[in-house]
Parts: sequence; structure tokens; C-alpha cells
Amino acid sequence: MTATTAYDPSNIFARILRGELPAQKVYEDDRALAFLDIMPRCPGHALVIPKTPARNILDIDPDDLAHVAKVAKTIAIAAKAAFQADGITVQQFNEEAGGQVVFHLHVHIIPRHLGVPMKPPASEMEKPEVLAEHAARLRAALAEDAARQRAALAG
Repeated sequence: MTATTAYDPSNIFARILRGELPAQKVYEDDRALAFLDIMPRCPGHALVIPKTPARNILDIDPDDLAHVAKVAKTIAIAAKAAFQADGITVQQFNEEAGGQVVFHLHVHIIPRHLGVPMKPPASEMEKPEVLAEHAARLRAALAEDAARQRAALAG
């Protein structure tokens, strides 16, 4: 490993976690945050990140990775409903050679429709009002899913 593989606390996602940069948040708990990608490859493209500093899958604590995976599943289910998607693409990249651009572990959740290609990565910044509307749709779907789960537990 080289010195370039160290975690950099000034990365954009660390700055979002500290509240230094804005984000369209759709989910947050004590261990993870989900927010919309500002350059989405498809409408509803979300990112799930751990709150603990982790460069990628190679250095994250296994329990933190498991929590990120659980949140990613929750976001995927809600995104499929919110965007009437035919499927979901889940992506996670590690190190520059593996396609990683931001060096804080993150999982992409991308709603997909048959026959509709994804935009190229980092190709077009979405309008803030569109991101706000997409975030509202995703938060509503998350709330509906949580309500269904509570009702099922209540019997």
C-alpha cells in the first residue's frame, strides 16, 4: 500500500457528514447516511455512506459494512417503489483502478427502467429543484415502507 491509500478527512462525503456541504438527505441513523447523487446516472440515484471514516471496502469495519448493506437494501426497496423502477443497480467501487472517485466508502443505489440507459458517470449536474423532488419521493416511500413494517409487527 502507498501513502495515497490513507483516509482523507477532507473528502466531499466527510464534509457532507460534518454539515460543511449540503446534500439532499433521504435517510440517516447513527451509523449511516443516504443522500442523492448530484450527478445522477438515473432519476433517484442515491448514495449510502458509513458515518465512520472508511476509505472503501478494504478498510471498513465489517460491522459498519454490514450496516451500510442493510441501509442500501432499505433504500433500494424504497427507490424501486418511488420511481416505479423495473430494477435496481447497486454499485460499489474500490480504489482508483477499481473506479472509485470519492475515497469514502459509498454504495450507489440506482433505479432502472428497461430499455433506458444510464447517463455516463459524473456527466451532468441535476437541478436542485429536481433533486429536492426526487428526495421527497424517496423519503415518502421510506416512510410508507416503515409504516407497513410497523403494521405487520403490530399484527
